Amino acid sequence: SSPQDSSDDIEDVSLFDADDDVSRRSKKSKIRHPVASFFHLFFRVSAIVVYLLCELLTSSFIACMVTIILLLSCDFWAVKNVTGRLMVGLRWWNQVDDDGRSHWVFEARKVSAQGGKSSSEAESRIFWLGLITCPMIWVIFAFSALFSFKVKWLAVVVMGVVLQGANLYGYIRCKVGSRKNLTSIATSYLGKQFLRQ
Repeated sequence: SSPQDSSDDIEDVSLFDADDDVSRRSKKSKIRHPVASFFHLFFRVSAIVVYLLCELLTSSFIACMVTIILLLSCDFWAVKNVTGRLMVGLRWWNQVDDDGRSHWVFEARKVSAQGGKSSSEAESRIFWLGLITCPMIWVIFAFSALFSFKVKWLAVVVMGVVLQGANLYGYIRCKVGSRKNLTSIATSYLGKQFLRQ
């Protein structure tokens, strides 16, 4: 794709070599990628569980911190590179062009010629539920660590917020389109809700 004037690009691309028989199958509630769905939630939930139980399991802060950061890193990589593509057909990354300028690219899978969705509703629910809920939990942990003066845990919690928040932001940009300003979308939505009432 050719670089555009804006710093963000959004393109409809085919992420996979899609088979015709796959598009004919019913995709409403069937989970087509059970392994991806499992690992989408496994690393996220495991990091939260280890954070909650680590003081009960071991007295070593370093072992807990390393385990949590490894789980968060595995989650970031798996969600950004695998589960987002398979479960909802979205992906994002940064590319540097020949001039040395950095561009954020947000992509969505093309809709099939029959007009059907390329991902199942069940996978989509699992993906977005995990993607939205877990960063909110880490934000709660951040306030808890801050107000209870657990400074050593604050660095771990901030890593959770940053890594999971980055994926959430990237996939929201993929979903709504990079040319739209997220603030104007939120303002528009809240304005419509206010006028309805």
